[in-house]
Amino acid sequence: MAQPAWPTRPVRVINPYSPGGTTDVAMRLMAPRLERDFGQPFPIEARPGAGGAVGTLAAAQSTDGHTLLVTNTGPLAVAPSVMANAGYDPARDFRYIHLFGGAPIVIAVKADGPIRTLEQFVALARSRPEAVSYANSGPGSMGHLAGLAFEGATGARLLHIPFRGAPEAQAGVLAGDVVALMDTVGAHAGAIRQGSLRAIAFTAESRVPLFPGVPTLREAGMAQGVISNWFLLCGPASLPEAQAVRLAVTCRAASAEPAVRERLEGLGLVSLGDLAPEEIRAFVVAEGARWKPIIEAAGLRA
Repeated sequence: MAQPAWPTRPVRVINPYSPGGTTDVAMRLMAPRLERDFGQPFPIEARPGAGGAVGTLAAAQSTDGHTLLVTNTGPLAVAPSVMANAGYDPARDFRYIHLFGGAPIVIAVKADGPIRTLEQFVALARSRPEAVSYANSGPGSMGHLAGLAFEGATGARLLHIPFRGAPEAQAGVLAGDVVALMDTVGAHAGAIRQGSLRAIAFTAESRVPLFPGVPTLREAGMAQGVISNWFLLCGPASLPEAQAVRLAVTCRAASAEPAVRERLEGLGLVSLGDLAPEEIRAFVVAEGARWKPIIEAAGLRA
């Protein structure tokens, strides 16, 4: 028998962070193609809180058949190890659809401030234990883990200032309330290009093509400083496989469009491979296993 038509109404896409971050922008690049192919709007609903866990749990618990989730490493590979009970299991509670790619973390400061290089930032942090602050998108976010990696590599002790999302974290640095930013590059690339933020390092394997003049932590001798924040689209486990496959086909087609690919690269995203839904699930589980011992060693579990 023929499958019933889907969707029959707008498909809500939950973004577990504030509007304007990389998750939000990446999904907005996909939405026009999805709306064209499926004939319904795909509105994005911001549900920030608890480092992305609030919106992620809402998506996992959805049973309306018309809810998706655009999210990243934090809620799926970090939060389950940080929180005593996140309320969801990344291996069991989601139907994976499309992996957009991965982006490094940028360490940035206010451009007109006194810090101009990574070396200066390290020296300041070492001289003032737990007084030099850094902002990011929330507890357990990849920016938070980047801060922990930085501390481990340099012996410095930083003051972690979590925000609800990337825009708020950036505003805190630009207002002078926080010394530095450690967050996914995409949400802050515009401010770096415009000159209000100064990038002083990236957590990349090699220099980021968008900003070739900025060194990596690895260049500075921090071997554990390679950290990628990946982004993906999924739905609750109740989403039928046939619908997930259709969505995956459309997302792959959209990502291959030159204009969309250029914009994704402009967010600092690089391809992590054209993975099928079950391969994405395996990737997410492996990433969770990678970060769990680091989180436990740092005593982050709530």
